Amino acid sequence: MLKTAIDTMTRAGKSAGMSDKKIEQLLEIEQSHEFKIEMDSGKTLDAFRLQHNSKLGPYKGGVRFHPEVDYDEVRALATLMTIKTAAVGLPLGGGKGGVVVDPKKLSQAELEEVSRKYVRGLVDHIGPHKDVPAPDVNTDAQIIDWMVDEYSQLTGDKTKASFTGKSIENGGSEGRTAATGYGGFLVLDEVMKHNGQSEDEITIAVQGLGNVGQYFVRSVRKHRPNWKIVAVSDSSGMIYKKSGLHVEPILKLKERGKPCTECGEADPDIEVRERDEITNVPVDVFVPAAMGGVITYQNQDDIDVKFILELANGPVSAAAEEVLFNKGIQVIPDIIANAGGVTVSYLEWQQNIDNEHWSEEDVYKKMKEYLLPATQKMLETADEKKISYKEAAFVAALQNLES
Repeated sequence: MLKTAIDTMTRAGKSAGMSDKKIEQLLEIEQSHEFKIEMDSGKTLDAFRLQHNSKLGPYKGGVRFHPEVDYDEVRALATLMTIKTAAVGLPLGGGKGGVVVDPKKLSQAELEEVSRKYVRGLVDHIGPHKDVPAPDVNTDAQIIDWMVDEYSQLTGDKTKASFTGKSIENGGSEGRTAATGYGGFLVLDEVMKHNGQSEDEITIAVQGLGNVGQYFVRSVRKHRPNWKIVAVSDSSGMIYKKSGLHVEPILKLKERGKPCTECGEADPDIEVRERDEITNVPVDVFVPAAMGGVITYQNQDDIDVKFILELANGPVSAAAEEVLFNKGIQVIPDIIANAGGVTVSYLEWQQNIDNEHWSEEDVYKKMKEYLLPATQKMLETADEKKISYKEAAFVAALQNLES
């Protein structure tokens, strides 16, 4: 992931006319915080917070609890968050944090202990106008609520703007749950309009039916009934129906914690396949909405699509993206495609600072004011410079950082 971030930024920097020295400066981390969390049980956990760039505003980025968290991953994600906020035009910088731990092996009390001690280790380096963390892998509103409470006790801050992704009753924003999936739909719709295809019967395959994938599918069903979801996958496998899947029963299954492949038992026209085979389905739009590293130079030959909408972080490697572009396949990059989440995080922070609470309708209206112009700028830059959407989004971001 770090190599992909560096390669893409370097290529985009050259397209933007930046010197090698300037590109190197933009890749540098401003501050790195590594510390140990001493648990009451006697265990010691490694913890990180990397703050990449604050030129546009306070650092912003998630905190993940995962046994495979490491410095390079956190650095890559902090760097990409800088690019994402700049690409969308948010007055924020980029940061990322993590704790090397498997939260599934922790009791509720231990999970709270890790959350609070993470804040204690960083209290002098975070805050509403310094660095505003958010949930990420294996962290949620409850964990963020503990972190906010700990920060408030340590500093006396009453705004609750020290973190975003909080529960609604604790200062969270309306619309946060659906923001990334719905935002991805808005970006894809704008791209299709630009290419004169929004009214066409385009076909879509969605890899991953977690929160993001589900809300993307819901948004397609609601706003573009002419678009067909023909394949979806989760950890259980992949289901495919050439004429289009009925998504309502699939979503109901997922809400009950059931695998999507159960739908194949009720409809003889649905093909049930191995989950990884979803990258082989010929569709107009492939939507990786779960994991990074799904499409690499090694498997890019299997891809038979026109567009890839990166709802996951880093699902297409830089090497694969370059080859795909040369084959006429456009990657709609994660820094635009999944930026609905960070945009609503920013709007939550703004509500906290101003002591306000907006309706979901108002939140989405303001979200569109960032996502749609950012998408249009990416498309215009790509057309003007004859470069890929991904490179164009990075170019626009670097120009915002340099201006």
